[in-house]
Order: sequence, then C-alpha cells, then structure tokens
Amino acid sequence: MNPTPHSFRPRIAWLTLALALLLAGCASEPARQIGLSRLAIGEAEKILLAGIAHYEDGNYGSALRDLHRALDLGLKFTSDAVQAHKHLAFIHCVSDRPVSCRRAFDAALKLDSRFELSKAEAGHPMWGPVFAEAKRASDALHAR
Repeated sequence: MNPTPHSFRPRIAWLTLALALLLAGCASEPARQIGLSRLAIGEAEKILLAGIAHYEDGNYGSALRDLHRALDLGLKFTSDAVQAHKHLAFIHCVSDRPVSCRRAFDAALKLDSRFELSKAEAGHPMWGPVFAEAKRASDALHAR
C-alpha cells in the first residue's frame, strides 16, 4: 500500500522543485530570468535579491544601498542577513576598505559563528585573508 495517493504526487513534485530552485540561489542569473525573486517572502528579501543582483552586475553603489536597506528592514532568516553581510564585505574589500570589510565579516560571523566562505571565495586574494582573520577571532571567542 502506497502512503502517498497518486493525486498528491504532482503537487509534491512541484513543491519540491520550487523549493529546490529557491535554495539553489535565487540571485543567480537563471533564477532571475524565470522570476523566482517574486517568490521572496517580503520586501526586505526582495531588496536583498536586488542587492545581490547589483553586486553580480558590478554595480557596487546600488548593491551597497540595497544590502543595507534589506538589513535595516529586517530579514526574516539569519542566513539571508549573513549573505547580506558577506556581500557587503566583498564590496568593501574590492573597494580598498579593509576595515569595513572586516566589520562586515565580523557581523556575519556574529550572526552565525559556523559561517564559512566557499573554497573559491576563501581563496580570493582581497577578502580571503580578511575573512580568515575574522574567522580565527570568532572561533577563539566561541572557544571560551
């Protein structure tokens, strides 16, 4: 006997697909092309997606504005706030503002002490060393 009736299978498949696409990175170009940003929960989340899109397009001024605005409006999920701070750090580092870069990484790590950069991100010559230093300090603080 199958516990899932046949009539529910298509709905479950669509919901699973939608969730997978959301989790795969709503800010990626393919996700933006199919309009997944409309599925964002609230205004702050939509602004976060716009900020990340501006970052990806190299429009750092607009990205900074939107990322700060999303944080100010109050993102519902800690992981979203961590992403906002991470992208702020990246922008500050490439804009030769290492103190602001470090502060943004510190803010991300304060929200989630287990936060890590991807292998590619961690190897970046501008923000990789700044993150490594922030991570060491965060780990030392949490080891007490």
